Amino acid sequence: MTRRKPASVRYNDWRQVELPAPETFVPTLPVSVIMPCYRTPPATLAMTLAALEGQTYPRDLFEVVIVDDGSDPPLTLPRSPLNLELVRQERRGFGIARARNTGVRAAAHGIVIFLDGDTLVEAGWMAAHSRWHHSVSDVLTVGLRSYVSVEGIDAETIRRRTGTLQALFSGRPTAPVETEGNLIRTRGLTSRDDDPFRVVIGGNFGIGRDFYCAADGSDESFVRWGMEDVELGYRVYTRGGLLVPVREAVAWHQGHRDEGEDARQRSLRLQRAKAAHLIAHRGLRGNRPGRIFTLPQHVVTVVAEDAPADRIIGIVLDLLADPVHDLVVRIETSPGGGPERLALLRETFDPDPRVRVGSSLSALDEFPTAPFHVTLPAAVVFDPGLVSRLRAKLGDAVTAAAVLPDGAEVSITRTWALHRMHRAGAAAPADFGEARTLSAAALKLGAAGAAGGARRTHAAEPMGYPSRRERFFDRVRGVRGLGEAWAFSKWLVWCCLRGAWRVWPR
Repeated sequence: MTRRKPASVRYNDWRQVELPAPETFVPTLPVSVIMPCYRTPPATLAMTLAALEGQTYPRDLFEVVIVDDGSDPPLTLPRSPLNLELVRQERRGFGIARARNTGVRAAAHGIVIFLDGDTLVEAGWMAAHSRWHHSVSDVLTVGLRSYVSVEGIDAETIRRRTGTLQALFSGRPTAPVETEGNLIRTRGLTSRDDDPFRVVIGGNFGIGRDFYCAADGSDESFVRWGMEDVELGYRVYTRGGLLVPVREAVAWHQGHRDEGEDARQRSLRLQRAKAAHLIAHRGLRGNRPGRIFTLPQHVVTVVAEDAPADRIIGIVLDLLADPVHDLVVRIETSPGGGPERLALLRETFDPDPRVRVGSSLSALDEFPTAPFHVTLPAAVVFDPGLVSRLRAKLGDAVTAAAVLPDGAEVSITRTWALHRMHRAGAAAPADFGEARTLSAAALKLGAAGAAGGARRTHAAEPMGYPSRRERFFDRVRGVRGLGEAWAFSKWLVWCCLRGAWRVWPR
């Protein structure tokens, strides 16, 4: 039995993985091809299956699971020597995401490769994908795909060809899917760019079934065309999966791209708005402050330890006011803090959607696909804008940390590296990329109570209410008429007699 290991490379540099050469690769693991279909014409489906019949992969090592997404009339299968299984699901809008999950549940094998029902594949397509999945357990392989006119070609033509499909289509107009530009920009997904997931296309990709399920599969809330592939790729990437472009896994979409393009673009505009809440990347969200998204970019965990409630509240308020607004703050409490402190923190922050108090889950379990995790002990004081400074100092590194003289550490780490560390059993996220040591002075950090520490104290009146001084002058400005002036004078004399003036100028 082939032993599959989790990826342990630096960044997304898939070139570091040792694989058998294509000419010496001997398949041993079975594959399930998942093929969502909706009203796919019989002749179109017959051509797709004919191309699969010509795979170099041993026929007894793969099955084809066809998922009919509520076609009316129901889809019927053409005659084929392949091991076919037809599964039907009720139509609930554009159901390709749900069809993929339905197909995975029906699949018998541990490697799943997704293929659209109107797509033809070259003979080495399945072997090209599965060569990676024989060695790496958490890899997502992305094949290439082009549009081509198949006018005058049928299933028998596909079966009886003597060469490649590319040779068969020679002289016909073709158009590649918009993948090549992203591959060039990211040097074939080997650069430090943080958005390799943009290359994922749903009609031609492979993944281990267990890892697909661990990443929560396809998001079935996508019921329109567009972005469901990229969103899945984002979750796979932030969970530490390795994204690999497989140029040998070539597929041909039957028909020109401009067919129905206007409708797709209208749908895509809606889907981009939806995806902005689920893909925590600046490419979809921009940097304008003020918005709250379903999934935050930054998760800041404040380790409360025995710090008093007022101090913790002040820290959280400063974090919420950070210029990096796209964040959630977690307060990690301990039993030593006492029930009154916990009650006060809950009363203060439970209604705020950007604050979590005393969660029973770890930060990584609670926010497994938020791209950045920050850890901040309550023993640290800082000037406003700490998260902004941490993110800027991190750059394209994997992790960065500053250690104060008393041992308190403030850190920021990319989520994909944390997941990869846990799966690979590595010692630290730094095993997968650059780690930077930051200066406490550059981050404007100090230890609580230390002489010469940071200027912030995170105490006194941390609740965001007006100060006593501000309330006093607000009351002065609110005086209208002789009656109110007389009442205000009596109140001021009373304050002086009671000694309230001692605490007024704050």
